[in-house]
Amino acid sequence: MNARDTERFLAMSLALTSERDREALLSSILDTAMDVTNCDAGTLYLLEDDGLHFCRMVTRSQGIRQGGHADPISLPPVPLEEKYVCSWVAIHKEIINVTDVHTDTHFDFTGSLRYDAMTGYRTTSMLVVPMSNDKGALIGVTQLINALDGEGHVVPFDAELELLVSAISSQAAISITNMQYAEQITALLDSLVGALSTAIDQRSPYNANHTRNMVRLGEAFLDWLNDTNNPWKFEPAARRSFLMSVWLHDVGKLVVPLEVMDKQSRLGAALGEVEERFTRMGLLDRIAALEGRIRPEELEKNNAERAETLAFIRRINTAGFLPDADLQAVDALEERRFTDETGASVPWLTAEELHCLRVRKGTLTAEERSIMESHVVVTARILSQVHFPKSYSRVPQWAAAHHELLNGKGYPQHKTAPDIPREVRLLTVLDVFEALTARDRPYKPPMPTEKALSILDSMVREGGVDGEVLELFKASRAWEKIL
Repeated sequence: MNARDTERFLAMSLALTSERDREALLSSILDTAMDVTNCDAGTLYLLEDDGLHFCRMVTRSQGIRQGGHADPISLPPVPLEEKYVCSWVAIHKEIINVTDVHTDTHFDFTGSLRYDAMTGYRTTSMLVVPMSNDKGALIGVTQLINALDGEGHVVPFDAELELLVSAISSQAAISITNMQYAEQITALLDSLVGALSTAIDQRSPYNANHTRNMVRLGEAFLDWLNDTNNPWKFEPAARRSFLMSVWLHDVGKLVVPLEVMDKQSRLGAALGEVEERFTRMGLLDRIAALEGRIRPEELEKNNAERAETLAFIRRINTAGFLPDADLQAVDALEERRFTDETGASVPWLTAEELHCLRVRKGTLTAEERSIMESHVVVTARILSQVHFPKSYSRVPQWAAAHHELLNGKGYPQHKTAPDIPREVRLLTVLDVFEALTARDRPYKPPMPTEKALSILDSMVREGGVDGEVLELFKASRAWEKIL
């Protein structure tokens, strides 16, 4: 290459290597080669297992530009057979410069001539160049058609340009390879995170689809933002980063004991022990009656009292909220005792059982709730050990903050509004909405959408949830797109 060609090559190489969009890169490769050789038409093929696939087709004199998502090419791939010029180049990785396809006897140009007959075009000169990366692997083939002189007449391709086109093709192949590597790494990371998230959710039958549903809600919402040209748009990198934080937001649940995570009632498994104790009390009273130590009417009264108490325990065990009257009734049970077969005085309910039954709302004691809430601390600790690429650098921060509330009443750090990014505020809305409307929780029916949104509205009034984010979520009706 002379100095001028070297300058052109460096400028075009810089343009190719700086391109980050795959579709734009593929178009730029063919356009660059056509500009360098001043030709009228060209085809870019990419190599796959079954042959050379048409990727881009351009004929400038006819205004034809095909390829890419907007206008895919439906032509079948060219088989890897040496009779076809592009296949020969792919097999041997050598340049072919054809002066006139109509007089050439080395290759089968019937396909090109058939295409000419359909379009009224006339293919004459052709330069076909392999695209091999720095490892020597063939990525594809660039086929340039009809070089033009200064007056626009078709002429043969200048042999002196072959080296320049070859250098550009190699640089393009390297750029494609690097982009493929990046896509493969991203796909690997996404699949690993998806698999990990599925494993976390499926530890518990009550949480089987939580994260996946949140991701689907998030995707639908982000699509709506972009489709409506909302000022709060997520560019592709930001979108991937946010969805990654959704996938990983509950990774800390790996260390939460299932007996806490799956606890669907205040007593949990301890209810069985309470029932056995009440059965034991009844049997001891029956023995006492048979031995004449208590009268039959006293036995009947005791049995009725125990049945009433056990029914009360079973009711409040699964109640969503306990009013003061129920809590006072629990307190009254603290004094109830019976004498066992050894003569020892035994409480009807242990201190731990009473502690569990005194939970006013939900099923977890303060200690159990602390264990459950620790999952976000563990999430932060786990994700801090992961060397995320720069584009995912905010994932640990976002994922670990999804239980923070704007009024400082969230956890674990009790952050307030200035320290909670909008992405985290959205993550919180998705988390709460999915938990309320989930259809796969055997311990509760799904909450209607409108009621779930009204609960989020109340959280806005309390200063915990971002009202603007919630209104956008309502407007998107993202839940309708994932049914």
